[in-house]
Amino acid sequence: MSDGRRLDAALRGVEAGSIIPYLGAGVAALSGGAMPASPAALAALVETRVRAPRRASGNLWAVAQFAETRRHRRTVATLIEQAFAAPAVAENPVHRWLAAVRPPLVVDAWYDSGLVDAYAAGPGDWGVVHGVSRHDVRDESWTRALDAAGTARDDLDPAWRSLIYKPHGLARAGASFLVSDSDYVQVLTEIDIQTPIPEEVQRRRRDRGFLFLGCRFDDQMLRIFARQVMKRSAGPHIAVLTGPLTRMEARFLEAQEIARLDLDLVDVMPELASIA
Repeated sequence: MSDGRRLDAALRGVEAGSIIPYLGAGVAALSGGAMPASPAALAALVETRVRAPRRASGNLWAVAQFAETRRHRRTVATLIEQAFAAPAVAENPVHRWLAAVRPPLVVDAWYDSGLVDAYAAGPGDWGVVHGVSRHDVRDESWTRALDAAGTARDDLDPAWRSLIYKPHGLARAGASFLVSDSDYVQVLTEIDIQTPIPEEVQRRRRDRGFLFLGCRFDDQMLRIFARQVMKRSAGPHIAVLTGPLTRMEARFLEAQEIARLDLDLVDVMPELASIA
């Protein structure tokens, strides 16, 4: 089967609810504008305020930790919130499509609110749950849940047609996100036994596969989260991923049994239009 036909089958699987979309920073980049659209771009933005040592430069999590230590957590958080407040300059076709389809679960592994905003324009049969920094909570919670109206909830409603899961958090005022090494310490300690991943997310991934869009796996943190979020799911797993792979990316795809479609993310757009 050609990559194009496999992509079409995966997208139809999303519409049917049997495949879970997993979005990386590359999807957010389709919105254009000044918003950072990769971990490296966000690291460079933080370094405009606090210059990190060479050993940390370019690594988002290490750069954020250095800036947090040298300045203050609030300084880093405000800088990132402002970066993701930058307006989009184009309608995001992936966000628009998912807001129309509303699959049972969407994993959005970047900090922007584009998908949440796209959902908000439609019916209120959905909710969002996002990771939180321990800097922002007083209890032992790992996540914060909101309904379609933006009202905080203590639980996730199994009756929601669609659930947006943002494991790294949501970078906007009043929300919370993980970005520095210290944010991730406790999460990484517990994630192998799935404690930080909400039970409703675990339930909805069961008996389903994943379609990775706009993701790279050239960073250990991104690989850890992808592996743990898809843990105990049924498959099949597919990644739209073009260009040369790093050695670690190739090993990750093989170990997780993720079939690679050597296509650019823009190649997905005609397919979305044809099945909309």
